[in-house]
Amino acid sequence: MSRLRTEKAGGVLRRGWSASVEDYAIAGVWASEGEAFVVCDAAGGVFAFEGRSGAELWAHRGIHEGGVLSMAIHPDSTVVTTAGQDGRILFWNAKDGEVSQTVELGTGWIENLEWSSDGNFLAASNSRRVYVYTAEGKELWRSEDHPSTVSAVAWSKSQELATACYGQVAFFDAASGQLNQKLEWQGSLVSMALSPDGDIVACGSQDNSVHFWRRSTAQDSMMAGYPGKPSALAFDDTGTLLATGGGEIVTVWSFEGDGPEDTTPGQLEFHLQSIASLKFSPHTRRLASGSRDGEVVVWDLGSDGHGKAVGAANLGERVAGMAWRPDGRSLTALDASGGVTSWRVGN
Repeated sequence: MSRLRTEKAGGVLRRGWSASVEDYAIAGVWASEGEAFVVCDAAGGVFAFEGRSGAELWAHRGIHEGGVLSMAIHPDSTVVTTAGQDGRILFWNAKDGEVSQTVELGTGWIENLEWSSDGNFLAASNSRRVYVYTAEGKELWRSEDHPSTVSAVAWSKSQELATACYGQVAFFDAASGQLNQKLEWQGSLVSMALSPDGDIVACGSQDNSVHFWRRSTAQDSMMAGYPGKPSALAFDDTGTLLATGGGEIVTVWSFEGDGPEDTTPGQLEFHLQSIASLKFSPHTRRLASGSRDGEVVVWDLGSDGHGKAVGAANLGERVAGMAWRPDGRSLTALDASGGVTSWRVGN
C-alpha cells in the first residue's frame, strides 16, 4: 500500500501528498492529463498514483527483471513506456495499468526511451545502437554501432532523432534512419538537451564542461569551470534559458540576443550539495532544482538567467528526478529511498 503523509515546505511549495515505491525511484511522469503520476523503480516495478491524493491506482512489482532503467510518456499522456535490464519495452495504459504491447530487444540494457513530440515515433537505445518504433511498437529501423554506448537521445522537431555518445552528437531522419548530420567533439558526452526549435544542442561532458552547437551556423562553444560533470541540463520552453548542474550552484545561460558568449550567467545559490535534477515548469521561466542531499528549490528567473528562490523543501534523501504537472500547478519529486513527494505550487 502507499505510504501517505503531508510534507513541510516553504514559499510557493504547499503541502501535498507523499507515497513510496519498493526501491530507488528511477523516473516518474504525469499521465492522463495530470490525473495520475506513474513511477518506476530499481526493483523493476511500475506504479501509478492518483494525481491529487496520492492514493495507489495500480502496481506491478518486479515486472522488469533486473530493474527499470528508462521511462517515457506518449504526448497524448495515455500511454507510458518502460524498459530496463531485461531487454523489453512495455507499453502501459496509464489509466488501468494494462500492458498493450511488448517489444523484445533481446539481451542488453535499454537505457534511454524517448517519444517524438507528435507521438509517431519511439526511440530506444541499447548499448551502441538506437532503435526507432512506430506508436504501435513496430520497428522502423535500427542504427549501426555508435563509437561508444549511447548516453542520451532526444527528438528534434519530431522529424530527427539526436543521439549522444563519446565524441559526437548524430542526427538521424526519423522515418528512414538516414544520417543527416554529425557534430564532433573530442570527449565523452554524458548528457544532452535540445532547444525547442532543435537548433541548439547542449551536452554535458566528462571533462566538467558544457559544450553546445548552433546547427544553423555550425558554430560551437564550450562553457568550462564546473566542479563536476554537468549531468543535469534543461532548456525552458522558449529555448532562451539553459539551466546546468555540475556542482552545488545552478548556472543558467541566456541565449537572448548575442548570448551566451561574452555574457555573465545566472548563478543560483542555495544548495549545499551537487545538483541531481533540473526541470522547467511548462510555458514559464520557473525552474525546479534538486540536489544530492534531498533539497528541492523553486526559482523564478529573468530572461538573463538571473533569479531568486521562491520555494524550498527537503526530502531527506538524494533527489532522483522531478516532474511538473502539465498545468505547472504541481511539482513531484522522487528520491533514492523510493519516496514520491508531490506539492501544490502557488503563484
